[in-house]
Amino acid sequence: MKKGLLLIVCLMTALLIDAKTIFVKAGSNGNGTAWNNAFGNPQQALKVAANGDQIWVAKGTYAPTTSNNRNLSFQLIEGVALYGGFAGNETQLTQRNTNQNQTILTGEIGTPSLDDNSFTIVYAENVTQKTIVDGFILTRGAANGFGASGDLSFSGAAMFNKEASPTIKNCTFKNNYAREGAAIYNYASNGGTYNPTIANCNFIANKADFDGGAIFNMALNGQSSPNIRNCNFEKNQSTYGAAILNKGVNGKVKAAITNCVFSANASILSGAIVYNLREGRGESNSIMTGCKFIENEAVNGDSFGASTVTASSSNAQNRGGAVLRSY
Repeated sequence: MKKGLLLIVCLMTALLIDAKTIFVKAGSNGNGTAWNNAFGNPQQALKVAANGDQIWVAKGTYAPTTSNNRNLSFQLIEGVALYGGFAGNETQLTQRNTNQNQTILTGEIGTPSLDDNSFTIVYAENVTQKTIVDGFILTRGAANGFGASGDLSFSGAAMFNKEASPTIKNCTFKNNYAREGAAIYNYASNGGTYNPTIANCNFIANKADFDGGAIFNMALNGQSSPNIRNCNFEKNQSTYGAAILNKGVNGKVKAAITNCVFSANASILSGAIVYNLREGRGESNSIMTGCKFIENEAVNGDSFGASTVTASSSNAQNRGGAVLRSY
């Protein structure tokens, strides 16, 4: 037993020793080993990163590609933490200031219009909560294609999580556009259970043509259980579910939404805040605790649409009674 424990300790120590910090600074042309020898783009860092590594990204604007290829994204690596908000001289993570050092991941490629921007800025597949995105502004993704629901050209303009449970913190998602899930699309399938964490984030002025102006949680023969806490949803738009849409298709969505503020979100039809939809033997549930709902609006008067919703609000001032709807 003692030999076994010693072996485990040795292996863990070896992994910690091997873990490294990779540096990225706009305009640099180094190999990522230090701020004065930084990579010029997070894409370069992600290509060499391994489980346990951290990528520190200095203020600036970074796109997934310098070409016009709309299919390219920043693809996350299991166990790699991607941190923004650095000035470019810090020696400790606690020294960064995300407000002063805005670090932008943009879908703006091609011409200045949204029409030819990246379909998805950040893509995650089969990663756990050890995979972190923290301290970024994600903007101008455009999933404006004509594929099926869950297709990258159609869903998740800023971030698409396929069978993934990343940790997303201290980020702002603004001015992204998609057919569904303009800011984040969480996709659970193949019988798996996935529980991404979304904390201390802002979702501002994202727009979906159809469903999920900010976040779309899809469970297709799987379970999507996102934990959304301390987030701000403002001026997001869609046809259904301007802030959040949950959809269970022979699967189960169970969204825990805690201490969030929803203001001035608008749905053309229903669910200005949350819309829960189920098909087949699916389930779609929202558990909302300590949230505030201010001046959200749905044309048909429903801000909430839910098959099962528990909503505890300290402020519910909405036009047209719009909060939550379920089908």
